[in-house]
Amino acid sequence: MAQESPKNAAAEIPVTSNGQLEDSHEHSFNRDLKRSLPVGLGLAETKITSHGFDSTKEGVVEAGPFPGSSASPKSSVISPSSAAASRLAGQGCDLIIPTGGRAQQKSGPVVLADEVKNPAMEKLELVRKWSLNTYKCTRQIISEKLGRGSRTVDLELEAQIDILRDNKKKYENILKLAQTLSTQLFQMVHTQRQLGDAFADLSLKSLELHEEFGYNAETQKLLAKNGETLLGAINFFIASVNTLVNKTIEDTLLTVKQYESARIEYDAYRTDLEELNLGPRDANTLPKIEQSQQLFQVHKEKYDKMRNDVSIKLKFLEENKVKVLHNQLVLFHNAIAAYFAGNQKQLEQTLKQFHIKLKTPGADAPSWLEEQ
Repeated sequence: MAQESPKNAAAEIPVTSNGQLEDSHEHSFNRDLKRSLPVGLGLAETKITSHGFDSTKEGVVEAGPFPGSSASPKSSVISPSSAAASRLAGQGCDLIIPTGGRAQQKSGPVVLADEVKNPAMEKLELVRKWSLNTYKCTRQIISEKLGRGSRTVDLELEAQIDILRDNKKKYENILKLAQTLSTQLFQMVHTQRQLGDAFADLSLKSLELHEEFGYNAETQKLLAKNGETLLGAINFFIASVNTLVNKTIEDTLLTVKQYESARIEYDAYRTDLEELNLGPRDANTLPKIEQSQQLFQVHKEKYDKMRNDVSIKLKFLEENKVKVLHNQLVLFHNAIAAYFAGNQKQLEQTLKQFHIKLKTPGADAPSWLEEQ
């Protein structure tokens, strides 16, 4: 059999006294081995060596350049024949190489994967668009300040925005003065309470002036009590106006800022479209005009939406402002009038009317939402 021929040939290899093969027998053995091994084994890169008699192995097949060959050492690889490769290619299968072997070029159909979007390229595109938009808006602002560019103006809406900003400054001034009044009243109430305690102490220790010190002690304590009631009403007024100014009005002004930004973008892209329409129309400019028209339409829709949002918020703000300030101004007036008139009953009734709870010493002030 073909598989037994290598063994028989190897058994008949004579060796010299120093354990090396004779050249004539070595060439004969290689020819016999080439006939017996399967097709595809690179015998041109294989040689047979034999160890001496002291070695436990009789013969070893090593991969390396054959004597007389100038090729560099290569690994032993079994390559498929041309006929087998043709059959595998016809079946559309890929050649599987065992682990450890050198990778061969695969045959069969080549499948190209879908192009995956690169996140870095997407970020770069976003930065490019943002930079272009910022450049256009900056150019529009500068041209408006220099009086060269035109701007879109809604006269009615702009007038309402100006009134709102002016009112916000005035309400902030009222809020600041009310806080100053609250601080001064707190100090006065604290002083009156201490003065009443001092009068009460002297009333007990001075028998000849017992009644006089006693009257003054009661008067100062009553004033301190009424002052605390008035202080509660003023603090409630401050909290309500502060919510109106720094939350409700500020939220509306934030929408106004977004509206103004949308207006600048709209005018910037409108100016670009007008400049392109004034220029020549050819194969190069028509795509730019179409793209500019699309961008203009997008920013026009955004501008119209923000203008509508501002109009709605201004309307609701006006209604809320009238309602809140009406109640708070009535409270402030009734509390101040009752306090300086010395009408303690009317002062307490005012606080009950607006559901105001006085702050007890050592307790935290309730929130404005809890008091509603």
